[in-house]
Amino acid sequence: MRRSMPLPRFVCVSVLCVLLCLACAAQDSFPGKTWKLEKRPEDFGYSSDKLAEARAYADTIDTAAVMIIVNGKLIYQWGDVSKKYITHSTRKSFLSALYGKYVLDGTIDLERTMRDLGIDDEPPLTEQEKNATIRDCLKARSGVYHTAEAETDGMHNLKPERGTFRAGEFWLYNNWDFNVLGTIFQELTGKNIFQALKEDIADPIGMQDYMPDDGRSFKTTRSIHEAYMFVISARDMARFGLLFLRNGRWNGKQVIPEEWIRESTTYFSDATIYRSDGYGYMWWVVKHHNKYPHFPNVELEEGVRILSNIVGCEPADVHVGMPVVVDFGAPQGDLAVPRFRPA
Repeated sequence: MRRSMPLPRFVCVSVLCVLLCLACAAQDSFPGKTWKLEKRPEDFGYSSDKLAEARAYADTIDTAAVMIIVNGKLIYQWGDVSKKYITHSTRKSFLSALYGKYVLDGTIDLERTMRDLGIDDEPPLTEQEKNATIRDCLKARSGVYHTAEAETDGMHNLKPERGTFRAGEFWLYNNWDFNVLGTIFQELTGKNIFQALKEDIADPIGMQDYMPDDGRSFKTTRSIHEAYMFVISARDMARFGLLFLRNGRWNGKQVIPEEWIRESTTYFSDATIYRSDGYGYMWWVVKHHNKYPHFPNVELEEGVRILSNIVGCEPADVHVGMPVVVDFGAPQGDLAVPRFRPA
């Protein structure tokens, strides 16, 4: 059962995973039923002193929980990693992942329009807006600038007047697109999003805490399409990040089609209007195509992909600079850092 909640006036969760992919044997490592904390970060080429500095800095920015995963191994953590936090924008990343197998098996045709699907809203969509396809919505290029649930004033104020752009012409981080994709997923698959998340992703990768009743919904006052949020723990988020690091494969099973991971993380749009880099199918995609880095003080190679608040990149070293922690000292290998920040 989903629990209803009023639209909050603050963002209560921030999640950060830095994923560094290398074709090495260590990539085959996966956690068991629970994460095992390794005794010495130095065994993985990391500095305990620098990690302690990272923790000290994180404590100054209201960080609630952090896990650092290297080559599938938990080398450092702090905070309550089992506590569940509201996902906010990370929900979009999970829905993008859920779409994959249903697109590839033909259940969902990305070229179908809102008109084809009988999708509307209150107040109604215009005939021009009904031309938007599912693919347009995944790219945040629908051209539908209707009010939307879980939309901040800042997001709303960036929207052009309705009818300004046709579908596909203009990119805008648009909660209407993301929310209607939830409606479409449920109608075309016949599955509840939160149950599908458990069956298609959480169970196959062994999430410890997630349950379908972790779903949350906002009161529909701005649109008939709900914002399908849910709560999740840091240790479950770490598994999801590792799944994408391994191109959708978990212990020999292809959980998310690798073809979909490549397509959904392709750089389709420049995101300068949001003072950011680029966008895929509900993924932030880092390429140095404009003047705005996705994360201040972070140096990552070309090809970095960001899934909502989750980051992935092609083979390269990663150096994460912050006001106190200049460098995590990351060696060759893969790295995942889920971080949750309460309000």
